[in-house]
Amino acid sequence: MAKPKKTPRPRAETPKGFRDYFGAEVTQRTEMLRAIAGVYHHYGFEALESSAVETVEALGKFLPDVDRPNEGVFAWQEFEENDRGDWMALRYDLTAPLARVYAQHRNDLPTPYRRFAMGPVWRNEKPGPGRYRQFYQCDADTVGTASMAADAEICAMLSDTLETVGIPRGDYLVRVNNRKVLNGVLEAMGLGDDQGARDNVLRTIDKFDKVGEQGVRELLTKGRLDASGAFIDGVGLSDDQAAPVLAFLTSKAADAAGTIANLRAAIGSSDIGAKGVAELEQIGELLAAGGYGSDRIEIDPSVVRGLGYYTGPVYEAELTFDILDEKGRKRQFGSVSGGGRYDDLVKRFTGQEVPATGVSIGVDRLLAALREKGRIAAQPKGPVVVTVMDRDRMADYQAMVSELRNAGIRAEVYLGNPKNFGNQLKYADKRNSPVAVIEGGDEKANGIIQIKDLILGAQIAQSATLEEWKERPSQFEVPRDQLVAKVREILEGQG
Repeated sequence: MAKPKKTPRPRAETPKGFRDYFGAEVTQRTEMLRAIAGVYHHYGFEALESSAVETVEALGKFLPDVDRPNEGVFAWQEFEENDRGDWMALRYDLTAPLARVYAQHRNDLPTPYRRFAMGPVWRNEKPGPGRYRQFYQCDADTVGTASMAADAEICAMLSDTLETVGIPRGDYLVRVNNRKVLNGVLEAMGLGDDQGARDNVLRTIDKFDKVGEQGVRELLTKGRLDASGAFIDGVGLSDDQAAPVLAFLTSKAADAAGTIANLRAAIGSSDIGAKGVAELEQIGELLAAGGYGSDRIEIDPSVVRGLGYYTGPVYEAELTFDILDEKGRKRQFGSVSGGGRYDDLVKRFTGQEVPATGVSIGVDRLLAALREKGRIAAQPKGPVVVTVMDRDRMADYQAMVSELRNAGIRAEVYLGNPKNFGNQLKYADKRNSPVAVIEGGDEKANGIIQIKDLILGAQIAQSATLEEWKERPSQFEVPRDQLVAKVREILEGQG
């Protein structure tokens, strides 16, 4: 009789494009999201936690810049006879679910409805360095008003949020543009309703950051040689047709008034373009009235994000400080947030246009920026560890931990094998613990405890001479009833 085959063990590895997040990263993200939520709440926005799963029909094809209804998401079909069950999918962003929520509950919600949402989203796309299939987003949106005050408020709130989490003024800039202005430029080019030509122009404009003014000029007209020497065909426009686009992209002036004047010249006689310029002018006035100058928020026509998705103002937050890339070259950190007005999204459900505007913060990128600025420690402090010198006295050690916790100090008892004391200190080191508490039999008999400053001890061990080590002891003997006071003193000294 043949031996039954053993069931192979599963491989202990994360699926492709996913990753695990451990204590320090989760704690840092939680604290940052708490700070962001505080700003949003201060502005009058209410929290919303919608389902992570939506019907594919509800999600639609509004993945920004991607026109594909069933691709790019993790989807499955509900089981029903004759394969007629609903197709379900994990949400790919937090905006599409908001449109469904508002359409479903609009009679019970205030108008306008201000909401913020935070959580993971999933995209079934090819992963790459720093690009995962699951990541966190942090959104704030206002639904139900066409007032430019809503857009100005989002920009002001984004500015305040960046400063609250630790990005100082001067290290970021919120840049604002308007899709209607670009529509006016397309009209001034004489493209009319030629959607193919308009799409080609939009795709070319999207390359402005990479190829610059001359590169866009070449791509709009006869084509250009790229860095590899390959020739890229141009859109085929004449120089006169391309001129309004170039005027639009380079219209940023020394002040907002100059930029507005240049944009008016770029759109010519276009009505939709004139509406867009007026909206930008109004946003600028509202922000100025609130004390938000061009050092924090500015009108910048080179912002061309999501042009196929947004219907009016668009904005993004860019971090302006330099970092070193993987090859040691200086470059700016770049964008950590973007958003705009999307007046067509809820219409898919209601048949009626419902104005909406909102912003999304890339949580992982913002965390990376805070680490670059030294605003987040690479390894946050762990708990105070109460060591175990005698298994039979666990109740004494538990009492110490309770005292520390009741005083608001994070603490734990060592729960491994206490036989080797060195292993307990190694454990505390691996936990990045700031303090270890020691009470052996002699200490118990004399009513004292030993408290070891692990941070100072590590510093002394690395660099101090013997004389310095004697002058700066990292272990203190104190009466048992001074446990909490001494631990708190050490923690405050560590900063």
